[in-house]
Amino acid sequence: MTLRLPSPDGTTRPYEPRTTPLALPPGPRPVSRTVFSAAHVVADPYADVSPDSPAAVDWDATLAFRRHLWAHGLGVAEAMDTAQRGMGLDWPTAAELIRRSAAEARAVGGLIACGVGTDQLGPSATLPQVWSAYEEQLAVVEGAGARPILMASRALAAAARSPEDYVTVYTDLLRQTAEPVILHWLGPMFDPALDGYWGSSDLDAATETFLEVVAAHPDKVDGIKVSLLDARREVELRRRLPDGVRCYTGDDFHYPELIAGDEQGFSHALLGIFDPLGPLAAEAVRALDQGDTAAFRGLLDPTVELSRHLFRPPTRFYKTGVVFLAWLAGHQSHFTMVGGLQSARSLPHLARAYELADELGLFPDPALAADRVKSLLSVSGVPQ
Repeated sequence: MTLRLPSPDGTTRPYEPRTTPLALPPGPRPVSRTVFSAAHVVADPYADVSPDSPAAVDWDATLAFRRHLWAHGLGVAEAMDTAQRGMGLDWPTAAELIRRSAAEARAVGGLIACGVGTDQLGPSATLPQVWSAYEEQLAVVEGAGARPILMASRALAAAARSPEDYVTVYTDLLRQTAEPVILHWLGPMFDPALDGYWGSSDLDAATETFLEVVAAHPDKVDGIKVSLLDARREVELRRRLPDGVRCYTGDDFHYPELIAGDEQGFSHALLGIFDPLGPLAAEAVRALDQGDTAAFRGLLDPTVELSRHLFRPPTRFYKTGVVFLAWLAGHQSHFTMVGGLQSARSLPHLARAYELADELGLFPDPALAADRVKSLLSVSGVPQ
């Protein structure tokens, strides 16, 4: 089969799909690094909903995808921004997702951590309301038996008037957590409403406030998850962490070098790109388990072009490419997203994502992926 893929200049180009996938069988959990994939949710394509309706989730397909990640040795970071928190996934549905996924993790022995946020709040929330919202979600995650990830809060960014407000809210939360949590710093490239988080748009000043929170309660912080797409800043930050506090990279542009590390340390991983890369990423980190950094980089470095493409600005719409690739890989039967977000990326963007993923051998059935791309292109007006 030869496909005609659309280009941004209005032309088409021929593409010959590969015929064999990369052989990536299930394997054990890596031991040299803790690796989480932030997993997407599968929408119910039969639900008669509008983009602003409560999310309608295909629970069977959603949980099956998590079993796929666990089978390859990855942990699941649940109900994070990859799952469209604040972009189609409402809090009641997120709470149900957390409960179901945590139960599934117990059943299969899978590693899981879940997002704790404040997305049940409306506009103009006060600081006490932000704290209470965090507390409510923290109780759901801890009650489900999962490790909490304290996510960056749009409501806190709007309500806080100083760095001290962030310190107060996070300190109070850390004092009451039953087990150590992961603190998540999500940059404004992922969510513009988070500009100025930690009390300043100056990242150096914000970093000091962030580290102040960590240093005050290192026994309550398992690690930090940094999503700023700035490798230098992440390395400097992880070198200043208290002993025993991990750095989980959320940098979907520089993850191979950050996970490989240097003579002074390395980053663990909590990444949205490890949703489509799951089996390959796990295989790469298992090479690190054997001390084979060259094999790790040989597997993971070629994936960066795909990741940079999926996460190109507006970065917050990377979820569309992630779900598109899950459809092509056969993990779901349709290309529909909660909130109608399947429309957030252009046809040329999706075509290039397919091309890059196919060249990497990511699709278990390349013929199925090619057929699905062909059908999408045809119905979208690109003759095949």
